[in-house]
Amino acid sequence: MRWTRKLRLVVPALLVVTACGAPEMPQTQNAPATVPDKPAKPVELNVLDVAGNLQLTQGMIDEFVKANPDFVSKVNYTKATAPDMPGKLKAEQNSGTSQTHLVLTGTDGLSSVVEQKLVYELLPGFSAKLPDLEKTYLPPAWEMQKLAQGQGVAVTYYPAGPLLEYDPAKVPTPPSSPAELLEWAKAHPGKFQYARPANSGPGRTFLMGLPYLLGDSDPKDPEKGWDKTWAYLKDLGQYVDSYPGGTTDVMKNLANGTSWMVASTTGWDINPRVLGSVPEGMKIATFKGFHWVTDAHYAVVPKGVSQDVLSANLALIKFMLDPKQQAKAYDKGYFYPGPAVKDVTLDMAPQESKDAIAKFGRAEYDKLIADNPKETSLPAAQQVKAFQRWDREIGKK
Repeated sequence: MRWTRKLRLVVPALLVVTACGAPEMPQTQNAPATVPDKPAKPVELNVLDVAGNLQLTQGMIDEFVKANPDFVSKVNYTKATAPDMPGKLKAEQNSGTSQTHLVLTGTDGLSSVVEQKLVYELLPGFSAKLPDLEKTYLPPAWEMQKLAQGQGVAVTYYPAGPLLEYDPAKVPTPPSSPAELLEWAKAHPGKFQYARPANSGPGRTFLMGLPYLLGDSDPKDPEKGWDKTWAYLKDLGQYVDSYPGGTTDVMKNLANGTSWMVASTTGWDINPRVLGSVPEGMKIATFKGFHWVTDAHYAVVPKGVSQDVLSANLALIKFMLDPKQQAKAYDKGYFYPGPAVKDVTLDMAPQESKDAIAKFGRAEYDKLIADNPKETSLPAAQQVKAFQRWDREIGKK
């Protein structure tokens, strides 16, 4: 997200509160078997962003509305935190009024709505209304699409992290391994920080990247396969003063000198420096032998929307996956690179994006992306379990 525009809040991990006294609505409602090719009349869409995705895609959506007035008359944009979103959708569905028509979410919000069955299954039922996704996506983006279990469509993608971002004036030699980071944190208590993984891209890529670095028995099983990771995080936690509720506050602390080094990603490195929220001179480091943990944003459709709204949503998603529209995802580096589909290069992006990446991007990123393995984020059920265990055992302090 553009961190100056959205403050993430500390909230209970992935717990859902239903509206007081509202009747329970079965969460097994299926999507309509068919939807019209276009709405009977233009619809007004309510779009909820819980991932900062509008920074990448609002231009795509606005252009779709301009080009297709017979599909959409108006779009209303709202924002929330990922942990708050499932409760909002469930309350609407329990009351019988699905006022949220489309949600733009990261893997954190995706994992909860898939787990709680709050959104329609779009694939394979509506495949004919979308491009051939396997042929359209970059191979790592296709792997991220599989995590949606047919209940969402990836609209942006990036090989996120884990990265370390640091102030070179205070950290002349950054750690190159988790063991070195632990030693550094011990020598500089309170000066390393990362945000709560359930509400932070850098936080969750740091969490999910450690099992590969530490040689855990099963990097995809946070319950039985992460013994080394949980032990490491507890050791590291002795020297971490606090875990902010979102990356926004972590970057503020890096900028003001409260922290000297933080967990980051390509986008959280580039974008705050573009915006001037973090000093331009901050540097990044990687762990030797690290694996990228890839990330994506998804469009999901809450249960209970009308056939006309679903028709408009499917047409919009198809439009967003056009290479010309995908080029807008370069933005100001927030989700660098950003496009999820093949053959979308920076020279296709708006000039503002080209200028931002030219000045604030890092030459080493292309080689790091090409030369290091890419691992998908955890599947929905495992991601929920990882976040919950982190909250119980690490973040409780």
